[in-house]
Amino acid sequence: MNELQTIREKIDEADREMVALFEKRMQLAEEVAEYKLKNDIAVLDPAREEEKLASVEALAHTPYGKKGVRELFTQIMSLSRKRQYQLRAERNNTETMAFREIESLKKEGIRTVFQGEEGAYAQAALYAFFGPETPCYHVETWRDALEEICSGRADYAVLPFENSSAGYVSENYDLISEYDVAIVGEQIIPIDHCLLAKEEISPEEINQVYSHPQALLQCSRFLEQYRNMERISLKNTAAAAKKISEEDNVFQAAIASALTADIYGLKKIRIGIQNNESNSTRFFVVSKDKVFVKDADKITVSFEIRHEAGSLYRTLSHFIYNDLNLNRIESRPIQGRNWEYRFFLDIDGNFNESAVQNALRGLAAETNQCKVWGNYRVSVEKKERL
Repeated sequence: MNELQTIREKIDEADREMVALFEKRMQLAEEVAEYKLKNDIAVLDPAREEEKLASVEALAHTPYGKKGVRELFTQIMSLSRKRQYQLRAERNNTETMAFREIESLKKEGIRTVFQGEEGAYAQAALYAFFGPETPCYHVETWRDALEEICSGRADYAVLPFENSSAGYVSENYDLISEYDVAIVGEQIIPIDHCLLAKEEISPEEINQVYSHPQALLQCSRFLEQYRNMERISLKNTAAAAKKISEEDNVFQAAIASALTADIYGLKKIRIGIQNNESNSTRFFVVSKDKVFVKDADKITVSFEIRHEAGSLYRTLSHFIYNDLNLNRIESRPIQGRNWEYRFFLDIDGNFNESAVQNALRGLAAETNQCKVWGNYRVSVEKKERL
C-alpha cells in the first residue's frame, strides 16, 4: 500500500465517522422539531443560529478552518431546518394554502379586460385562452386593467409579461406587486408582425411607420432595409393601426397584427417581418380570486432577501432539497430602496404536492415579503402561417 492509499483510507474512516455524527445530529433536529411544534415555536431562530455558528467557528484553529467550519455548519443547519419543515407538515395538516382548488376556470358568463385598442396582441391572447366569443373590453393602461378586476367590473385581465425576443415586461412585474391578485393561467401566442397601410403601396413609398417601441425593435432588420421610413413610437401596436386607418395620409404605415388589419380595414403590405420567426409572448391571466385548477403544474412566487453573501443561494436551496425544477428567475429593483431587489421565480409543481408545500413553507419563513402568485397551466397557441 502506497502513501496515497493510506491517506485515502484515513479519509474514508473520517467520512464514516462524519456520516454517523450527521445522522445523530439530524435525529436531534427531529426532536427539536417536535418540541417547537408542541410549543408553537418558529423553525428559524436567526439569533440562535448565529450564536451557534460563532461558537463552532471558534473551535477551528486556522483562518481557512474557521471559514470552512462556518460554511459547513451553515449547510448543516439549513438541512436541519428543511427536515423540520417536512416533519411539521407531517405532524400538522391544519396549515392550508391561501388558494382554493377548482376543477376548471369559469369561461362562460364572464367579462375580461385587456390593455390597448381593439386588435391588440393581448386581445388575441385573451381569445386564445377563453375563446373568440368571450365578452371583453379594453382600457388605456395595464394599471387600469388591474383596477378593473379588483373592483369586480371584470373577472379576468390578460397582461403581457415576457417576449421571447425583447425580454420581460418589467412594468407589469412591478404592478402586480402592488395588487392583491392571483395568476390563474398563462397563454403563449406567436407574434407575427405585419406592415399595414391604407392602400397597396410598396415599402419604398412609406415615409413614416408607427408602432409600439418593442415592435419596432423586433422588426429592426426589416426596417433597416428601408431607411426612408421614419420610426415613430406609440403606446401599442393596435393604436398604431387605428391611427393610420383614421388619417388621410396613404404614405404612412403601422406595424401590428393581422387581426388589426381585419378590424381597421388595412392592407397587409408585408407579413411576418419580425427578426425572430419564432417570436412569442407570454401573457398571464390574472384574477382577484385566489384559485387554482387541479391539474395546474406551474407556480410563480416572489420574495425579498437580505443583501448579504449567500442569501440567494440559501433561498434557492429549498427547491433543490425538495427536488423541484426552477425554470425562471427574474429580479426587479424595489421602488424607493436603492440596490435592493425583489425576485420572481417560476417552478414546476402543484400546490397539493408535499414537496411544493415544504419548499414554500421554508421560503415564507426565511425570506421577506414572500408572496405566492398562483398555480396554473400554460396554454400555447400554435403558429399558423399568415
